[in-house]
Amino acid sequence: MLERIGNCRIVEEVASGGMAVVYRAVQDPLGRTVAIKALKSSAALEENVVTRFEREAKSLALLQHENIIHIYDFHRERGALFIVMEYVQGIDLYDLLEKCGRLPYDVAAIIAMQVARALDYIHYRGIVHRDIKPANVMISRHGGTKLMDFGIARDNSFADLTEAGTGIGTPAYMSPEQVLGDKLDARSDSFSLGVLLYQMVTGKKPFIEDERRSAMHKIRLEKHVGARKLNPEIPRELERVIDRCLEKQPRDRWRSAQHMVMALEHFLAKHVEMNHHARLVLFLRSQNVITELEADEYLNPAATGGAGALQQPNMQARHVVRGGIVAHAITLCMLILMLGLIHVAPLSATPAHPAAVKNAGRGYLKVNALPWAKLSIDGVSYGETPIARPIELRAGRHVVRFVHDWYQPVERVVEIAAGAATAPKLLSVDFAAERVPAAPGKTPPIAAGAPPPGASR
Repeated sequence: MLERIGNCRIVEEVASGGMAVVYRAVQDPLGRTVAIKALKSSAALEENVVTRFEREAKSLALLQHENIIHIYDFHRERGALFIVMEYVQGIDLYDLLEKCGRLPYDVAAIIAMQVARALDYIHYRGIVHRDIKPANVMISRHGGTKLMDFGIARDNSFADLTEAGTGIGTPAYMSPEQVLGDKLDARSDSFSLGVLLYQMVTGKKPFIEDERRSAMHKIRLEKHVGARKLNPEIPRELERVIDRCLEKQPRDRWRSAQHMVMALEHFLAKHVEMNHHARLVLFLRSQNVITELEADEYLNPAATGGAGALQQPNMQARHVVRGGIVAHAITLCMLILMLGLIHVAPLSATPAHPAAVKNAGRGYLKVNALPWAKLSIDGVSYGETPIARPIELRAGRHVVRFVHDWYQPVERVVEIAAGAATAPKLLSVDFAAERVPAAPGKTPPIAAGAPPPGASR
């Protein structure tokens, strides 16, 4: 093992991969602990690999974000290449999932949100990571999340080294367009992050190779199993975030990583009542990744709600209790209101029908699409038609979007009036009859009612 690299004294080897070795070192004279990524001599013989290694250092050196590993220096010594970077004490997400199977949904959402923040930062600067996976996400002992390994990232500042038609990345986490070797944009990383979030909350990847089909075939052509079918504890709101990430067509995913950040922030505001870093520290403590003394050192009582914070919060139980309190309060208010009406209203007045009270402010929409369509309302996915039951919506105006692989998307604005499910608003789209233009490169079949591409007959 090497003893020194530049002004850094090597302490130990901490990881080794196909192309590089990572060492823990101490940078003199600052006494700062750093990580050094060294390109293996066998990999250094390939010009393409060397170029990617140098570009990784240059790209990362310009990035300064709390959720991205920081670069301190770059060395070329004795014909070898070294990147000196921030050393993060903690555990990578791959090892954490190996240890506990799946994560609590609030912990998974916090990690995904921090990774999405890192992606939003790099996407704005013209960089696509292309290798979002558990091994490249580090959870620090302080409760922070760091995105690592930009070795195959595409930076618009440099010419792309990937040949057209070549898929590059980790197969199970690739987007459909990445599998095909198409040109990628930021929405490809959003798909990969959706795979990661799905795996965190269910303990399984959404696209797994079997005897008949490869994972890449399923990524391109097959719908994933809903996360709630594998873990019913996942809130529907979080499942919708995952589903939108995993849309096959980039245009149907989140428009940007920032939109995904906003969705996760909205979700977490209702499910986590403490500092997000503190929540991750408590989870690491519960999994014995850090000791209780370390947790005490990192945690600020004000961020965790005071004494007893080292007990991992049971968020679901707290929401059940809160829901019970709210239900009791509503019941009490209804009783007071009814008593008031009894004393104030004329005896001859006809009481409101219970169904009218229930349906006040809510209405229903029945949707038909020929031959079929992916349906979203106000940007929220509702799956594929046919949808048997009417969809419950608030009364008012809504934007309904129909997406079919063969045609250009169709949008309709509907006005939903309050009413019962037995009298829903009807909305139909017939792509062929309405002469909707074909999608680029697609030729719709003449026969209406044909099944979607890849559907079983």
